[in-house]
Amino acid sequence: MARLVFHGAAQQVTGSMHILEAAGKRIVLDCGLFQGRRSVTRDLNRRHPFDPKDIHAVILSHAHIDHSGRLPLLVKDGFGGVIHATPATRDLSAVLLADSAHIQREDAHWLNKKQRDTNTPEVEPLYTTDDAVQAVRQMQCTPYHRWFKAAHHVHARYFDAGHMLGSAGIEIEITENGNKTTLVFSGDTGRPGTPILRDPEPFPACDYLICESTYGGRSTEPAANMNPKLAEVVRRTVERRGRILIPAFSVGRTQTIVYGLRQLFRSGQLNPLPVYVDSPLAVNATDIYRLHPDCYDRAAMDFLNEADGLLDGPEIRYVRSVDESKGIMRRRSPCIVIAAGGMCEGGRILHHLRNEIADERNTILIVGFQAQHTLGRRLVEKEPYVGIYGEKHKLNAEVVTLNGFSSHADAGELKKITAPLASRCRKAFLVHGELDQAAALSATMRESGFLAVHIPAMGETFDLD
Repeated sequence: MARLVFHGAAQQVTGSMHILEAAGKRIVLDCGLFQGRRSVTRDLNRRHPFDPKDIHAVILSHAHIDHSGRLPLLVKDGFGGVIHATPATRDLSAVLLADSAHIQREDAHWLNKKQRDTNTPEVEPLYTTDDAVQAVRQMQCTPYHRWFKAAHHVHARYFDAGHMLGSAGIEIEITENGNKTTLVFSGDTGRPGTPILRDPEPFPACDYLICESTYGGRSTEPAANMNPKLAEVVRRTVERRGRILIPAFSVGRTQTIVYGLRQLFRSGQLNPLPVYVDSPLAVNATDIYRLHPDCYDRAAMDFLNEADGLLDGPEIRYVRSVDESKGIMRRRSPCIVIAAGGMCEGGRILHHLRNEIADERNTILIVGFQAQHTLGRRLVEKEPYVGIYGEKHKLNAEVVTLNGFSSHADAGELKKITAPLASRCRKAFLVHGELDQAAALSATMRESGFLAVHIPAMGETFDLD
């Protein structure tokens, strides 16, 4: 009998990892990092809930670090099997996992330096760049809709999730004793109308469903409304001679914002001004976006052909070096700075915030989900003083939240995509959401006709009868 064990993103948003035990094999669905307070996440990330040598294969839904970031550790500690991924996911993982290894090394160095005069044992990086490279070497690419063998009697195929470049939901067929059971894992589900990407495909009919619930109880504005609102924020800030700071994840959100600005400049809705993409990772990820027009929707393809560049233009400046980044801070004329990280917990955005947060002419534009206990969440909640690099700073800059840029389906979109499965699905499991959001989606799905909806806790096990 097959069974599921939930080892991550259970009643929380990060650390996606679910174990499918079937036909005598263990298959890992995603292998992501827990993100948040270091004191809480360090042990969670370092500790495997199983022996990596006992894992037969990994099926990766997409490249975001909260879904892929523990793969190098899995490899380091003995996993030698295949990691299945779409082609674009593999290419993005090569960039993201190398960057994650660099962060692990820098984080360990900083902690050891801070604790040098104590008796605390030195902290080791979670994994190295070599481990990240090896994880990518073990990836085997399969395009959307093509069946592949995950294990004996276990076959799977990807469908387009519309969440980020290469993102996928996973349909899995398990054949045991002549009986076929179908499991669908949503990965992270995107939104219709998300710029650049095709719309998410319908979920296949299934016996069991693992579904994300990030915005299970929230409504977000349609993506189509975002460019006019972005233009309004930029115009208002430029009129008062301010600067627009946009904390953004280097993969997905950054490219969406750049594309939106390119459209606004080209159409004349905004007067061009300098746009700095201040993140080496975002620069590298943008290179991967250029390699995969196969993932673009029709509107993006048309713009690419007409404008001779989806993510490039005379106003767009990609910044790699620290000196170039410091140069942005020295200039005082209006500009737009898009910098990592997306929740303001690290990256170059912290330096820009430290310099600009007290100036009431400036705008901090929040364009993505901000988890609890992050600086980004404190900015959204407009706390009067916030801590940056151990110092308190007065929040005078205007804070604007445009949640329509989210790449996660909202409550209505999740209802629409899950409802057709209700008549067949024996049980649905809701993951990748704070408990209140998962509970809201559970109520919605029961109203749609699902007989059994469960929000698993960490370590819970369920038989797939």
